[in-house]
Amino acid sequence: MVDTSAEHLATNLVGYQTAINRELARNGVRFGVYKDGTYQDRLFPYDPIPRILTSDDFDLLEAGLKQRVGALNAFLRDIYSDKRIIHDGVIPEEFVYSSSGYLPQVNGVTPPAGIYTHIAGEDLVQDNDGRWWVLEDNLRIPSGASYPLFVRDIERHADPRFFRDHSIRDNRDYPRLLRKTMDFVSTQGVAVILSPGRLNSAFFEHAYLAEKTGATLAFPEDLEVVNNKVYLRDYAGNPHRVGVIYRRLSDEYLDPFAFNPQSVIGVPGVLAAYRSGNVAIVNAPGNGIADDKGIYYFVPEMVRYYLHEEPLLHNAPTYLPYFKTDRKLVLDRLGELVIKDVSEAGGYGVVFGSSLSATERASLAERITAEPRRFIAQEVINFRDIAVVDGKEGKTSLRKYDLRAFVLTGAHTHVWYSGLTRYSSVPGEMIVNSSQGGGFKDTWVLAPENRATRDTTPGPVLGEALHLRSHALSLVTASKADYLYWLGRYTERVYTTLNFFVPYYDRMMDAGPDAFRPLAHALDLPENFDNLDEMVHNLLYNEQDPGSVISAVRAAFNNATILRPELGTRLMQYLELAMAHIEDAARHNENTSDRYSDLFDYRDISDDLLAFWGGIENSPADPAFKALLFLSKYVERIDLYTRFALSEDYLDAPLRKLATYTTSLATATLPESIAEGMRQLASELPLRGYTAVEDHLCQILGEPGV
Repeated sequence: MVDTSAEHLATNLVGYQTAINRELARNGVRFGVYKDGTYQDRLFPYDPIPRILTSDDFDLLEAGLKQRVGALNAFLRDIYSDKRIIHDGVIPEEFVYSSSGYLPQVNGVTPPAGIYTHIAGEDLVQDNDGRWWVLEDNLRIPSGASYPLFVRDIERHADPRFFRDHSIRDNRDYPRLLRKTMDFVSTQGVAVILSPGRLNSAFFEHAYLAEKTGATLAFPEDLEVVNNKVYLRDYAGNPHRVGVIYRRLSDEYLDPFAFNPQSVIGVPGVLAAYRSGNVAIVNAPGNGIADDKGIYYFVPEMVRYYLHEEPLLHNAPTYLPYFKTDRKLVLDRLGELVIKDVSEAGGYGVVFGSSLSATERASLAERITAEPRRFIAQEVINFRDIAVVDGKEGKTSLRKYDLRAFVLTGAHTHVWYSGLTRYSSVPGEMIVNSSQGGGFKDTWVLAPENRATRDTTPGPVLGEALHLRSHALSLVTASKADYLYWLGRYTERVYTTLNFFVPYYDRMMDAGPDAFRPLAHALDLPENFDNLDEMVHNLLYNEQDPGSVISAVRAAFNNATILRPELGTRLMQYLELAMAHIEDAARHNENTSDRYSDLFDYRDISDDLLAFWGGIENSPADPAFKALLFLSKYVERIDLYTRFALSEDYLDAPLRKLATYTTSLATATLPESIAEGMRQLASELPLRGYTAVEDHLCQILGEPGV
C-alpha cells in the first residue's frame, strides 16, 4: 500500500521535477563543490522519488541514534574533563591528543547544561539484508536539514491531498526543535545564527533556518565581545546581549584570538566569553575530536563504557592501522578495503583499494606505514540502491544512497522525523556526498497505524509561528541596513526604469536611435548603439552591464537573500517571480518572431514588485526595518526622476515619503549607507537643476547644504 501510494505521488512529482528544481535554484538551494581544483557553486539536484522509512524501521533507528549520540556527548564531556576513558585504557592517550579535532583551548570547559552535541548529523546506510550501518558521526556543524524541510513544502503544494490522506509523519517540527534546543542552553539573550557570509556554500540553510526559528542571522562584523560577554550591535549602534550562537563556521575560524589568527570570519574574544559561561555555542567548540574517523572506531566501546549497554546500531567493520595487528591486515587486504584519510571530510580522501593499480596500492601502503594514525580501513558494504529519475525522458536508474539523520539534544533528545537522503551522481558510484556532486531526495517517515490524531487547532500553531518570527524582527544590524539600502534602491530602479521605458519606447520607436540616446545618457548606459534593438538589449538584458534591468533584478534578489529571516520566503517569492519574468522577456527578445511579446512581461515584473512592497508594508516586520527599506526606495526614485528631468511637482510625493520614513525612526541615527547615499544625491541635484530639492533633502538629513 505504501509503495503503491509513493509510486503514485512520485509519478505526479516527476512532472514537477523541473519546476521544483527551478524553485530550489531561485531560492539559493545550492551547494559548493570542489572539482578539478576549483570551487563551483551549483544546484543541489533534487529527485522526486521519495525515500520511505517504515514506522518500525524508524523506531529502531530512533532508539539507536539516541543511544549513540548520548554516548558521544558523554565522551566529549569526559575527554575535556576527567578523561576516564583514557585512564581506563579504552582509548589510547596518544590517539586522542594527536587528533586535529582535539582543542586544548576548551579543556576544562563545561558548556551550558553540559551539552556538547546539540545537533548531530549521523550518516547511515542500509545493506541488502536491511541492516543499518553508521558510516560517520558529524558533530561539528552538520548541514542539510533545510533541504528536505524546504522541498517538502513544495511537494505539499504539488499534491496536498496525498499528505492529507496518508500517514507520513510531518517534518515541519525541525525549526521548533532547533529553537527549543537553542533556548534551553541560552545564557539569556538573543539567539543568533552566525554565518560567515553569503558566499558560503550552505548560506541558504543559514538564512532559511534563521527565518524558521526566529533567530537573528548575523555575520562576524555584527558581533563584538565586551567584558567576556557577546553583544550584537544594531544599525544604530545599540548593543543586544547574545545568549546563544548557532555557529556555522569551523572551530579554526571561530575566534582569531584563540585559534587561527589569520581568520577574518571569526569573532575576536568569543571563546573567552564561552569559557566564562556567558554564551552558549551550538555545537560546542572541540567536538571535532568525536568527528575524527579514527575515534569513530571506538564509539561502540563508548556505548558500553558510558551507558553500560550494547550498541543498537553498528559501525561499518573498521580497522585501525595505528594498531600493529590491524595494520598488517590492512596492508595484506589493501585491494579489498575502503581506505579513508581521517583528516578529510565530505567524501574527499576516500579510496577504494579495488580501483587502484598495483603501483598506486604500493604507494598507498607506504603512506599508511609512514603515517598509520592518519588512516582507517573499512570493509566495503554493499548497501542498497534506490530509483532516481534520470534524463529528460523521465526514465529511472539505480543509484547508491545514504541517510543523514538529525538528532537534536536539549532538555530532551529528539530524532527528526525526516532526514537528508543523498544519492550518487552516477550509477555504480559508492560516494554519495553532496560535495561530490550527488543529489538529494525527501525522506518520508511513516506513522504507526494507531497514531494519535494531529492537533489541527489553528490558534496555538499560528501563535507559535508568530512568536518565533517576532524574535528576529526587532534587530536590524549595520550590515543588514546596507543590504536593505541596496534592496530598496534596486527594486525601485527596476520598477521606475520599466515604467518610464515602456511608454517612452512606444512613443519614440519610430524616431530612430537618436531619440533614445538621452534615455541611455540619463541611466549611464552606453550611448554608441547603432539601432534600437541594441539599445533595448543594453537597457534590459545586458547581464554584463550593472546598469541593466536584468542586473538590477538579480542584485535586488541577492541582497534580499541576506534578509530572508526578516522578509520570509513568501515575500522572497515575488522577487523570484520578477527574475523569472525578466528571464522570460530576455528569451522572447532573442526570438525575432516573438520579440515584442516581452513588453507584456514588463507589466508582470512591475506587479511583482508592487506585491513585494505591499507585502512588506503589511508584514509584522519591525517598523525600523520597513522604514530603512522604503527610505532607500525613495532615494532611488528621486535620483531617477531628476535624471529623467521631470518637473519638481513629481518630486513632492517622494520627498514627503522620505521625510515621513526618516521621522518614523525617531531619535535613531540613519545608517551610514543611507545617509551617504542621500548626501551623494544632494551633491548632484544642483548640477541637474534641482537646487530646491537639494535644500529639502538636506533638511531631511538634518545637515547643512552640501
